[in-house]
Amino acid sequence: MSFDNENGTFKVLMNHEEQYSLWPSYKSVPGGWKDVGIEGSKDTCLTYINENWTDMRPASLREAMAK
Repeated sequence: MSFDNENGTFKVLMNHEEQYSLWPSYKSVPGGWKDVGIEGSKDTCLTYINENWTDMRPASLREAMAK
């Protein structure tokens, strides 16, 4: 299975900058990323990402700009 497999099972990952990634469920979570607990079809995971990642700027940039 690969990232472009529309019929695969995926999970949603997030890094320390609060950026999201779609990840095949059979692969180990890479260093620097954590599983947010959403797993399912590609569409399910992308819907979650689209609804929750509303500001594409890294967390550190958002914090710096807020000061």
